[in-house]
Amino acid sequence: MMSTKAFTLVSAVEWELLAGDKERVHIECVECCGKNLYVGTSDCVVYHFLLEEQALPTGTATFSATKQLHRHLGFRKPVNELRAASALNRLLVLCDNSITLVNMMSLEPVPSGARIKGATALALNENPVNGDPFCVEVCIISVKRRTIQLFLVYEDRVQIVREVSTPEQPLAVAVDGHFLCLALTTQYIILNYNTGFSQDLFPYCSEEKRPIVKRIGRQEFLLAGPGGLGMFATVAGISQRAPVRWSENVIGAAICFPYVIALDDEFITVHSMLDQQQKQTLPFKEGHILQDFEGRVIVATSKGVYILVPLPLEKQIQDLLASHRVEEALVLAKGARRNIPKEKFQVMYRRILQQAGFIQFAQLQFLEAKELFRSGQLDVRELISLYPFLLPTSSSFTRSHPPLHEYADLHQLTQGDQEKMAKCKRFLMSYLNEVRSTEVANGYKEDIDTALLKLYAEADHDSLLDLLVTENSCLLTDSAAWLEKHNKYFALGLLYHYNNQDAAAVQLWVNIVNGDIHDSTRSDLYEYVVDFLTYSLDQELVWKYADWVLQKSEEVGVQVFTKRPLDEQQNSFNPDRVLTCLKKYPTALARYLEHLVIDRRLQKEEYHTQLALLYLDKVLQQRSGTGSEATEATDTQLKLQHLLQKSDLYRVHLLIDRTRGAGLPMESAILHGKLEEHEEALRILVHELRDFAAAEDYCLWRSEGRDPPYRQRLFHTLLAMYLQPGPAAPELAMAATDLLNHHAADFDAARVLPLLPGSWSVQLLRPFLTGAVRNSVHAHRTTQVALGLAKSENLIYKYDKMKLKGSSVQLSDKKLCQMCQNPFCEPVFVRYPNGGLVHTHCAASRHKNPSSPGPGART
Repeated sequence: MMSTKAFTLVSAVEWELLAGDKERVHIECVECCGKNLYVGTSDCVVYHFLLEEQALPTGTATFSATKQLHRHLGFRKPVNELRAASALNRLLVLCDNSITLVNMMSLEPVPSGARIKGATALALNENPVNGDPFCVEVCIISVKRRTIQLFLVYEDRVQIVREVSTPEQPLAVAVDGHFLCLALTTQYIILNYNTGFSQDLFPYCSEEKRPIVKRIGRQEFLLAGPGGLGMFATVAGISQRAPVRWSENVIGAAICFPYVIALDDEFITVHSMLDQQQKQTLPFKEGHILQDFEGRVIVATSKGVYILVPLPLEKQIQDLLASHRVEEALVLAKGARRNIPKEKFQVMYRRILQQAGFIQFAQLQFLEAKELFRSGQLDVRELISLYPFLLPTSSSFTRSHPPLHEYADLHQLTQGDQEKMAKCKRFLMSYLNEVRSTEVANGYKEDIDTALLKLYAEADHDSLLDLLVTENSCLLTDSAAWLEKHNKYFALGLLYHYNNQDAAAVQLWVNIVNGDIHDSTRSDLYEYVVDFLTYSLDQELVWKYADWVLQKSEEVGVQVFTKRPLDEQQNSFNPDRVLTCLKKYPTALARYLEHLVIDRRLQKEEYHTQLALLYLDKVLQQRSGTGSEATEATDTQLKLQHLLQKSDLYRVHLLIDRTRGAGLPMESAILHGKLEEHEEALRILVHELRDFAAAEDYCLWRSEGRDPPYRQRLFHTLLAMYLQPGPAAPELAMAATDLLNHHAADFDAARVLPLLPGSWSVQLLRPFLTGAVRNSVHAHRTTQVALGLAKSENLIYKYDKMKLKGSSVQLSDKKLCQMCQNPFCEPVFVRYPNGGLVHTHCAASRHKNPSSPGPGART
């Protein structure tokens, strides 16, 4: 374990101040209370000194002792123990098995002569249970075997409270409240003298070593355990701290938090209570006393008194950090919390965490460094400032003073090692990305995001684009220059866009697509620009680059118009203006018209006619070209046919004129069908194209949504065309049988049968005949059902009429017509179902004028 300078040893009382040239006299015990130092000697003298402390710039201190007086107690035995009771202004002196009360200032015994006799050792209860502020609780080991006595000591009297028996002879005692921690002959125990309950701790051999029992805090004791261990024990008989390892022959122990100090024949050793490691060793021979008094640690030989002066904890922590002993420094800093005011500690501890973080960072321990930076609430600019040129030029940041580390920049920290520098940059990227959305970034987002952008650009990192397309605070001037330096022009365009400079962004991207500047970030940059313009709200920008995108690709470029939000297409980009723009680009024009006619379904003759003409021109152009374009011609022709079939808005006569003689029979047939010229249309399909399936489809298409007779007329027309004599009669006869068999329901069998050749067999027309019979039977039965229902309804009406005739109606000159309110002049009337009577002429006028009021709805 590396050493730590936690204490310095300074002299307090030289031998000359005590006994001069008395060689046989030596120091037996010491006591310190504030500035008052008391020394008991072997010749039964008590000395009183006044200690003066003088702080040194190094953080330590020196002491000077001024002798006040001394007093011989009148015994021939040495002074064994001294205990100060400052509340009573009394000094308890154990000498010759007797405890005498003397005045702390004059060292005179109390006038009453009060004393405690028969004591071999004593201990004060620093956690008293009596509650009287004008007395002190004292525990003694009695000269009686296996006996402990408890006293209350007042200014001029003593009072025994309790006498407690122990299992073995007690050799040392410490007291806390009702609990006694005892070193017996063979073991340590905890004894509650109030309840009598005892708890064995652990054994030890009193013949081999001197027991140590010391109260170190509320209900906690320090004991000299077996195997050279300093053991901690609570009044519950458990240990809440790990033991410290000290010498086998320890003479005494003291506590100066967070340290345990042990004294043996040759050394003073300092151990941490926080990590149980030995931190410091001070040579000290012939020492036999080690005690702590309210945080002050005093050691003594037989000839002199010395004080262990602790270095300030902050100085110790800084020394550990300077030695790069981070873990020890942090443990010590945490332990210092109880000794430092809360606010001061928080400031100090944060700074220590930050310093420790930079130490770990310099050692490339990035995970540890990150945690320390976060816990220490590091101003992230301290870290960024290590990297040259990352902070914006406008940043007003200055490093902490005193500095948190010793490095000027990253070059010095890594000593120019490129691999280490790369690792440090990767760490900063990760750390900044994590903290940019947390409280750590409050007030520094511009610095953080700008630094992150620079790191991403330099490393060609994929996250650069993610940063720029999300909310960020990158400083435009610094970032733009940096991106340009590293040829990140696409990213620069994103930066311009984020800062509402879309014109600059698009121009930059256009330059990349044109090859004026090089940036391979996106291979689909042209498509990206088209998409960007599509959703841009800047109309002028879109119109400015409309020709450019269309010149690059008509099919893709037209998307700036076809994919725009619908409200913009209706207002800012109305179709007429767009069509004017697209006149020079036939492919784009066709695609835009398709968008208007097919996608948006605009019902405007001009758009439908123009689209049909474009299709027609393209088909004609392709037909005049080479055969390699046959597939494309078929696709366009299918589009033309679909449009001619589905649309009812184009100018049919214009298109018929354009198709006449152009070798487009299918299109001509569709156009004739639009003009209800079915015979001509079917003639083209049957005789010119020989496409019988198309002829059937034509009948279905033109009869869609029409009444059954219309559909029947179309199929009869087609059948008649098939049955006409001619060179192709056999082929047409087969088409006729297929037509009849597939569409039996669409024919009137009675009209068809006389037309059929007598040579056709019944088997040939079996499906048709079966369907015709089934339809006829179905129609007959349906008619019978309808007739039955009508007869049933008629019967109901007759029944209702008979019921009405069965009731009498009395008519007199006092009866009034419910419609005209005039009396009846003759016995002729109309009676309504609700019983109302009206004149016949009134009833007739009501039927002629249904809106006129009447007594009932049915006569």
